[in-house]
Amino acid sequence: MTDRPASWRMPTPKQMEKLAAEAVRKSGPSAAAPPDAPLPAEYWESVLKDPRADETGARKRQRRLSEIQCHVLRISCRRCERTVEIQKADAVRLYGGNALWKDVAQRLLDNTCQQRTGRHEEDGCWPVFETS
Repeated sequence: MTDRPASWRMPTPKQMEKLAAEAVRKSGPSAAAPPDAPLPAEYWESVLKDPRADETGARKRQRRLSEIQCHVLRISCRRCERTVEIQKADAVRLYGGNALWKDVAQRLLDNTCQQRTGRHEEDGCWPVFETS
């Protein structure tokens, strides 16, 4: 270690101004839009055309098993953090293609929650609907 002060590593204010001016000169005019500029219409069209755009949590829960595209359905509990997976084909075979995903998921989690309070209103799993 040396006895030099820390200031020997820092450029002087004049050197910093020169470095900043040089960086601006090299970069030239920026092609990027300012952060507060509105996004182009093409961006919003692509976002709204994406099939995931209308997939809200309520919409996912209300889908029938025959409408779900994924091969593996996953449900987890917010309370006990237990996760149950079932293949779509097995779920359709057991519950039928017209069964709602939320009903099937609740049946898979029923009476197996590890967090018990003794109160009927509070007992049971709190499902988180996922698909993979």
